[in-house]
Formats: sequence, C-alpha cells, structure tokens
Amino acid sequence: MAGGTEAFPDLGKHCQHSDCHQLDFLPFICEGCHKVFCLEHRSYKSHQCPKSAHKSRKVIVCGTCSTSIEITGKEEKMVLERHEKSGDCDPRKKKKPTCPVRRCKETLTFSNTSVCKTCQLNVCLKHRFPADHACKQASSEKSLHHIQKNAFHPFLNLL
Repeated sequence: MAGGTEAFPDLGKHCQHSDCHQLDFLPFICEGCHKVFCLEHRSYKSHQCPKSAHKSRKVIVCGTCSTSIEITGKEEKMVLERHEKSGDCDPRKKKKPTCPVRRCKETLTFSNTSVCKTCQLNVCLKHRFPADHACKQASSEKSLHHIQKNAFHPFLNLL
C-alpha cells in the first residue's frame, strides 16, 4: 500500500496493523518489529509486537536492604540470591517506614508512631488526628454530621 494522497504520494504512511491500514501523516515505527503504526497501534501491546521484550525493564526490591535491582529476562529468585551473596546486601541500608501523609517525610519510629482509631493507619504524631491525615471514615462522619445538623435547621427558624 503506497502512502500519501494523489497530490502528495510520498506524504504519510499506512498503519501496518492488520485491522487498521489508516493513512497517518505522523507514523510511528516500532523499535521491536520495525513496522509502521498509527497513534492507536504504536504501543507494543496494541499491535501485539512479537519482539516487545527486547527493551523491557523490570525492577525488583530486595526485602532485606530495600535496594532496587534491575532484572532483564532472568529469574527473580536467582538475581536476589546473587545480590545477597555479593556483599552489597546490608540490612542497615533498609529504609525506615515514613508517614503516609502527602509531603510528610517523618520517619515512623516506636516513639513517634500513632495508629488512627478510625482507619487503623500508622501516622506520625503531627498527623494523629483524623482531620490531619484525611481519614476516610472521619470525613464521611463529618459529612453525616453536617447533613444531620442542616436537617434540623428549618425547625430552628420556627422557634
């Protein structure tokens, strides 16, 4: 199939997906199979590229030291075992848990950790109150209280 239009025959390319063949003026060339695709079929998954794994990357995190390890087509257990035997795996490097509240970088320790009674979330002392950590259950209780308060409002005007 030739690309372009009658006036400009060299302009654009047709998508090589078997169900598409759309004329695309800004086509994408797949780095795996080197075929031409339109915007809709440019991803490896959308055109079921047989060579999609040639540039794929996968990262696992060591449970002992919290180090990120890139694996490329290798088995995870084998890579983790090699990492642990290499001497780079140090349990002292393990990252401490931090407060889950947005923009809070407080490290949670035994003495500064509080468990929310409504949502059971571990937070730092600054965010121990439900209103301070956007507690899901507390916000729904607040809205329920607001509805109940406004429900009796018309009767107050009659007094």
